[in-house]
Amino acid sequence: MKTAFLASAASLSLGAALAFAAPAVAGEAFVGVYKHDVTFIGNAVGLGAAGREGGADIHLGYRTNRIESLRWLGKPQVHTMVSINTNNTSNFVAAGFDWKIELGQPGGFYFRPGLGLAYTDGKTGLPPANAPGLTPEERARRTYLYYHRIDFGSKVLFEPELALGYQVDDKVSVELSYTHLSNGQIFHQGKNQGLDDAGVRLVYAF
Repeated sequence: MKTAFLASAASLSLGAALAFAAPAVAGEAFVGVYKHDVTFIGNAVGLGAAGREGGADIHLGYRTNRIESLRWLGKPQVHTMVSINTNNTSNFVAAGFDWKIELGQPGGFYFRPGLGLAYTDGKTGLPPANAPGLTPEERARRTYLYYHRIDFGSKVLFEPELALGYQVDDKVSVELSYTHLSNGQIFHQGKNQGLDDAGVRLVYAF
């Protein structure tokens, strides 16, 4: 099930990216390593964080060049990516817009905010562990899930992200990156534990 999800997610991400990049494949690819389900960032900014799942996330993605026709949106880049969790818990695929904002002269430090939508194969609608009539085994199973899995509430989620980057040369950049997933009480009313990823990614421009 997980393998099928990841294969489908990677195919959809690549297809969406190539559609925006056509007719010439340009833009940039990135790979990142992230701590999965950190709590310090989301709690600090009031987005909330679950702190239930562990492991690392591997982010593989692609960004187009700036879309000149979207002047009314500030000529964003389009990003697509897939995130694979090393503990085989909550994986996701995402796509959206981001904006590279130079901090001073081009070729040095830059800031990159972004916003997109994601789809996760993580848990939603976890059953309550205090429901009446449960066997001890079922109660133990539900209690374990409560403490060890995120309840996203919805499979479809918002994906805001922030990055601070440095342009090493014409081809290579390095970014400190933060990605958040949550339903925002829009895709679902109720549970909204969310996921925070923090890490570093390497970017290569074609």
